[in-house]
Amino acid sequence: MSRTGASAGIIWFRRDLRLSDNPALRAAFAACRTVVPLFVWDPALVHPAGAPRLTFLRSCLEDLDRQIGGSLVVRAGDPLRVVPELAGEVGAGTVWCAEDFGPHGRARDDGVASRLSRMGVRLIRVGSSYAVAPGQLRTGQGRPYQVFTPYRRQWLRAGRERPVGRPRVGGRFPRGIRSDRLEKLPATGASLPPAGEAAAHRRLDLFMETAADRYDRGRDDLGSDGTSRLSAYLKFGCLHPRQVLDRLDPTCSGHEQLATELCWRDFYADVLFDRPDSARSAYRREWSRFRVDRGALADTRFDAWAHGRTGYPIVDAGMRQLLDEGWMNNRVRMVVASFLTKDLHVDWTRGARWFMGHLVDGDLASNQHGWQWVAGTGTDASPYFRVFNPQFQGRRCDRRGAYVRRWVPELAHRGDGAIHDPRPEGDELLAAEGYPPAIVDHVAERLEALARYHELRASPPRKDRGPGRSHP
Repeated sequence: MSRTGASAGIIWFRRDLRLSDNPALRAAFAACRTVVPLFVWDPALVHPAGAPRLTFLRSCLEDLDRQIGGSLVVRAGDPLRVVPELAGEVGAGTVWCAEDFGPHGRARDDGVASRLSRMGVRLIRVGSSYAVAPGQLRTGQGRPYQVFTPYRRQWLRAGRERPVGRPRVGGRFPRGIRSDRLEKLPATGASLPPAGEAAAHRRLDLFMETAADRYDRGRDDLGSDGTSRLSAYLKFGCLHPRQVLDRLDPTCSGHEQLATELCWRDFYADVLFDRPDSARSAYRREWSRFRVDRGALADTRFDAWAHGRTGYPIVDAGMRQLLDEGWMNNRVRMVVASFLTKDLHVDWTRGARWFMGHLVDGDLASNQHGWQWVAGTGTDASPYFRVFNPQFQGRRCDRRGAYVRRWVPELAHRGDGAIHDPRPEGDELLAAEGYPPAIVDHVAERLEALARYHELRASPPRKDRGPGRSHP
């Protein structure tokens, strides 16, 4: 392969799979006549991801490749080898990318920068996948925020650039540079959303037209599609949160609520940036002593939870939706997480891994700290008393039972009042209908969960051995 010339650069795409409002791409175009677009299929990130997320990612890459005329270079392997190798191959003097604040991404980029530097090539990090990047907001004492509400107040005051359109691509991307043939992905039965930048904007347009104004009221209504469904696009940067915020009216309560959800995304990224160990262990380190169930019974109950066979309709509906769509409403995520940790007393990390293996929008910071928020191990000051009642949550958020009827067809014939608590009619009748009896009694397990909480409070802490290992 011939070199592209001394004025060549590389734009290393990661979680910014779009052309519009892409600061790293704009910087590369401003500096170089020829820009080689690269995506590295990194085994360290591919291995823990499930088939739904990998399938969606590959579809997003195919869409990006179409947008730039088939010029996207995809190479498989360790970026520490792949990026310098391509830089030498095309004669690039600079590599641009958006900054990655995750534990693995930061270490990877530092390593790539070091290797490129020895070749006389610079790695320049421009922009991020957040409205406010991790590390920017600090308390009056200069410390990271541990509580969301004061973080949100400062986040709302933080200035941010307006989004810009896509640059003129013209013939800036060279063609004919080798791409690797990627391994065949495991089959996924999930019904995934359409992929790519244009699909992301179509979804945003639809949401703004139909649901944004009442998002604060409609997002927990499981019988209707009141959520934005933008999370997968934000995960891979087909859409930047800046582009969403630019469409919102701060005087509208629905729009304000969506901004708050985007703020939660930034907050959890900031927490993980400060405490990378919290990806795999309790943010509140004393919770490493909390008693959880292990062994054959815990495994059996976990399997029932994972496959939607707990006998609690709202829990089963959510877990079946996860398997079918790789997604579920955030309210349902909290309900099923509470059920696993508070009713079944299973360690939150098992549920978090299951989610990351099946969610199309699986994001390390948001997923792990969302689980910790529910489990009581995270940043919230005293959340352990927050035990979601699955029957109450079903009646509150799925009043007519439409959500349960869709995902638990065994109960579709039940009336609105009975569908969220079918047990009074008897386990034998349920078994005849193909629906399992409840695997635990919620009232009793709630008391057990609170007893374990008080047990933790009463036991003396062990000497703190430090934060432990960070995300590999």
